[in-house]
Amino acid sequence: MTFSEGGSFEGGRVRRHGRGGAIAGGGGLVGIIALAIFLFTGQDVSGVIGGGQQGGGGQVEDVGDCTVEQANSDPLCRFSATVQSLDAFWGPTVPAGTAFAAPGANAFEGGIATGCGQASSATGPFYCPADQGIYLDTSFFQLLQQQFGAQGGPLAEMYIYAHEYGHHIQNLTGVFAEADRSGGGAESDSVRVELQADCYAGMWAGDAATRIDQDRGVTFLEPITAEQLAQALDAAAAVGDDHIQQQSGGGVDPDTWTHGSSEQRQKWFTTGYEQGSLAACDTFATDTL
Repeated sequence: MTFSEGGSFEGGRVRRHGRGGAIAGGGGLVGIIALAIFLFTGQDVSGVIGGGQQGGGGQVEDVGDCTVEQANSDPLCRFSATVQSLDAFWGPTVPAGTAFAAPGANAFEGGIATGCGQASSATGPFYCPADQGIYLDTSFFQLLQQQFGAQGGPLAEMYIYAHEYGHHIQNLTGVFAEADRSGGGAESDSVRVELQADCYAGMWAGDAATRIDQDRGVTFLEPITAEQLAQALDAAAAVGDDHIQQQSGGGVDPDTWTHGSSEQRQKWFTTGYEQGSLAACDTFATDTL
């Protein structure tokens, strides 16, 4: 996935958090519990058990301006430029009657305090509805390749960003509040939420090579090649519940799935990429996931 030549990307869209970020007042364990409950059940209990405290720790700075070359090679600049592309896509694309507000974007090392609790590098990328922020440690992509066998590549990374941004859209449209994410299973609301976010990621990918970056006067991305598309699909397969269960040495149990199988995740990303509509991404309106 290559950003189109021309101009540069303005900084300030992504905040970079240095090592640290522990919750003040010794609330780190409470914060970890709050985040774990949210990630596994979808219930935000940070306000109930005190996991939403923000605290000191590491230095925070904005990712600065990035050249196109840096956006195509440096993970932080790629994160920043991708989020700007996602902003430009979703602003006019959200359903009628939905007030659009861009999510926060945060890159961290080691650990960070969030509105949903304390996170670490082991948490993996996630979206926190309490503070409407996307969080990730960019070392996650090395883990994706080394532990789960993903090929890697720029579009594989950008798929992850776009998936988490999709959760923000679900938060704005009320899907997060309406879905029952307390259970699991191949047909559960938990899986439907995740597959819809995959579909939303596909919608963005299918649009980005035609949408003009108003600041630079060129499209955000050059046309996606078959090889690049395969990178995104490979990443989707790598984070399928069945693949993760196999990699962990256990049996595949669809009754415990919370994100969907590799096949499902690839299918719904492709649906968004090829059909490019919110209606096509309504995973709650179909009996066949």
